[in-house]
Formats: sequence, structure tokens, C-alpha cells
Amino acid sequence: MKVKMLDLTREYSLYRDEYIEAVNKIFDAGSFILGSPVEEFEKNLAKKLNSKHAVGVANGTDALLISLIAAGINEGDEVITTPFTFFATGEAIVQSKAKPVFVDIDRRTFNIDADKIESAITKKTKAILPVHLYGNPADMKKISTIAEKYGLIVIEDCAQSVGAEFEGKKTGTFGKAGTISFFPTKNLGTAGDGGAIITDDDEINRIARSLRIHGAVKKYIHASIGFNSRLDSIHAALLDIKLKRLEEKNGRRISLAANYNKNLTDKVGKPISQPGGVHIYHQYTITANDRDSLIKHLSDNMIETVVYYPLPLHKQEALKPFIDEARLPVSEEIALKVLSLPIYPELKEEEQNFVIKTINSFYD
Repeated sequence: MKVKMLDLTREYSLYRDEYIEAVNKIFDAGSFILGSPVEEFEKNLAKKLNSKHAVGVANGTDALLISLIAAGINEGDEVITTPFTFFATGEAIVQSKAKPVFVDIDRRTFNIDADKIESAITKKTKAILPVHLYGNPADMKKISTIAEKYGLIVIEDCAQSVGAEFEGKKTGTFGKAGTISFFPTKNLGTAGDGGAIITDDDEINRIARSLRIHGAVKKYIHASIGFNSRLDSIHAALLDIKLKRLEEKNGRRISLAANYNKNLTDKVGKPISQPGGVHIYHQYTITANDRDSLIKHLSDNMIETVVYYPLPLHKQEALKPFIDEARLPVSEEIALKVLSLPIYPELKEEEQNFVIKTINSFYD
């Protein structure tokens, strides 16, 4: 039996007629960039996530960069974040002209260790950028307390956590802004690239809406140097359909994760949810001391897996000119052990059980 890491064709086949109808309406209207489909999706996304505003942009990386700039991050500032994340988190900080300062992770949740943040704060620190990795919320209570104590901005990277919660609040609603990716593999993904910024801050909303259209304040009148970063109507229409099923799809991920937790051997490390949080399992990520051998065993049995992420950001060559050298032992250790298993709403029961059986047989 072949088990794919993700099979997007299954989801699209379920709702194909609905998607085609939505796309046809856009072709009939002849309006493809921003416009009413984007406005409608922004309104519905903000409502779903209990946020005042949602601003559609071209991708999750732009959402990060525009949020940083809109929040006033600039040259000479330092932004504290995690090294154990996708490259875009650190990249956006550098593109905003600020300096990334990496704080090691909690080995239980793989998110930034909030207890280590204060020791990294300097006179130049302007913001904290936590990532809710794999759909597991960071400890936003501690992070928010530290930010308030030192007068720091909080911008949340929610690329993998749309719909996740911490102590009853949606991720992305704790700080100045939350950023979202709609890359096709995400738990809320479109048929291409897309992103969004959610915020309760009217000024962040105003600046972000201007920056996404070349810094325009009205047509052909520009107040700042911005970006060409607009969410198009087709993606917005598809996302609006998917948004209605977000809780259902996240619920299915949670059920699949529970099955893994119950039936996988205890010889692998299973994911630990942040206390007080609702983990929506964008990824189900185990740890294994003999990871590479396990990967080969699974591959030999036609089971796909992925390592998210093999090299922490402080070890990435591209970022070295912009950061201080650091040894972050937990991130470095975890990067050698993590392995993400197939988990998506359309994964079949027999496929998941085959994954479990194959992993358990490796350790028998």
C-alpha cells in the first residue's frame, strides 16, 4: 500500500463542483485582483478568527514582512524568534532591516521557550515573533506578559495554526498582528499562493492595505514604498468555501492525531500539546533517535514522510551575515530527530493504520 504524505486531489475531488462554480462566477464578472471576493473572504476570515481586520496578501512570507513594517520594525531593531521554523520567519525579519535574535525551543512543544526570552532582550529589542509550529500554540500567556513588561510588539506566525487556540483565544489574536499562509499544503490552503494578516489594530490594518498595493493611498497616489502583494479573487473564492469547513477539517486532524497517539509505539516521541492550547495538527511530528533508518524503513514500505526542519535557522548560511553566532542545543538536537507522518483530513483509516503498523514493526 502506498501512503502519500499529502494527497490534495482527494480534497478537491470532494468539492470540485463547488469550486468550479465559484471560479466561473469570477470569470463571468471579469474581476480577478482584490475586489468583492477578496473583501468577502477577508470579512469571513476575520469573523472566524475573532479578529477585527483581515488583510489578504500574496503569500505568508509577505504577510510576515508587511506586518513587521506596518508595526514599525526598522533598521537597528532586534526581533526575538525561534530558530526551529520555516526559513521565511527569519527571512522576513532580515527583509524588514531588523536583526533576528534566536531563542532556543521547548523540547516538549518545539515552540520558542518562553522562559528563555527575557535573557535575550536588549535595548534594541522591538518585537517577539513566536511561531505556532505544526499547529501547536506557543505559550502566549508568558510571551504576552514579557512583551507587556518590556513594551515589546508581538507578531504571531500562524502559517501552520489557523484555527488553533490558546486559553480560548485563536492564535494570531494575542499581539499586534497574526500572519497566515494559504500555501496549498496548509490546513487552510488554496490552489496556489496566498496569505493574510489578521489584526485588531486599525493603524496596522490601514498601513498593511496600503503596503500590499505599492504603498498606494488611492489609485496612482503613493505615500510609501510598498509591495505588489495582492490576494487574487480566485484564491479568495476557493478559500471562502474551505473556511466554512475549517472546524470540521481541523477536527478530523485532531482525531487522526489521537489515533496515532493511542496506537504508535512508545519507542518514538509523540507530540505534546501546549498546556491550555488546542493543537490542530497541521503536522503530526514524532521524534526518533534512529530517524534516518526509520525513514528508509517507511520508504521501503511506500510510506512518505517529511523532515520539518533539518537545519535550524541559526545554522542557515543565508542568515549568518545578519545574526550573532549562537549555540542552541535543543533546536540542533530536535532537528536531527523530528519526522512528520501523513496527516490530512482525507487520509483513510486503513492507510493510517498501515503507517502505525509499519512504524511499530520497525521497533519489534
